[in-house]
Amino acid sequence: MSTVSLALVGLAAQAGDEGFESPGQGSFQLPPIIDAIPWLTKPMLMAFLSVLLVAGFYLWTSRKPAIVPDKRQYAGEMAYSFIRNTLARDMLGQQDFMKFVPYLVALFSFILVNNLFGIVPLVQFPTFSHIGWTIALALVTWVVYNGVGISKHGFLGYLKLICWPSGVPWPLMFLVVPLEFLSNTVVRPVTLALRLFANMFAGHLVLLVFTLGGSYLVTQADSLLYAPVGAIAFLMGVALMFLELLVQVIQAYIFTILTASYISGSLAEEH
Repeated sequence: MSTVSLALVGLAAQAGDEGFESPGQGSFQLPPIIDAIPWLTKPMLMAFLSVLLVAGFYLWTSRKPAIVPDKRQYAGEMAYSFIRNTLARDMLGQQDFMKFVPYLVALFSFILVNNLFGIVPLVQFPTFSHIGWTIALALVTWVVYNGVGISKHGFLGYLKLICWPSGVPWPLMFLVVPLEFLSNTVVRPVTLALRLFANMFAGHLVLLVFTLGGSYLVTQADSLLYAPVGAIAFLMGVALMFLELLVQVIQAYIFTILTASYISGSLAEEH
């Protein structure tokens, strides 16, 4: 795919007097919507909108619940049960899972909606292609699973749980203890944030290359020979949107299931 993208950009660069400006890091640096409010950028507005959409969806679907649900209530129950039954209960166990269901449902829903913004017409920008948002979510998860572990085991007990795995020979503890500490306190949130960010950033960039490059070759290139290449590239961009949809759902699920896994590890009696 990268070879095709580079070829497309190369053709576009030769196709007119001014050439084609290839999408890059600058495509993600969006100016403020209102100059007087520098923090109100498009990603910030979409994050606020996603909160309203998620809250509105669950309030709407849970309004006037009935024993026999209608389509509206059924949609809400399906979304809630997907995380409650297939993720939280299986990962956290029957005894502990319910207290974490609200967080996991909210987390999955928030990430999914912001990811889907990347393929919504007229929006077409995934909020989590800005790494600051993924870092913030990863830090919230970090506070939750460490807070749960300290609350259950005490500070020293939790520190022993995450740093002192059972069954490891004493001579290896000098190597294992610092590695386990770094893995649980540093590596986990970093990889959690980078995984989501990298997938959203790369996916959006690929879509920009194919859709903008294809449109340019069809509408603005000097030579008609570029038009068929542009049409194919644009159609590939449309096809890639469906692949990106799958990636967006999977990444929301992976972030949530890893969060549940980390909470489960904090609740465990042994590491």
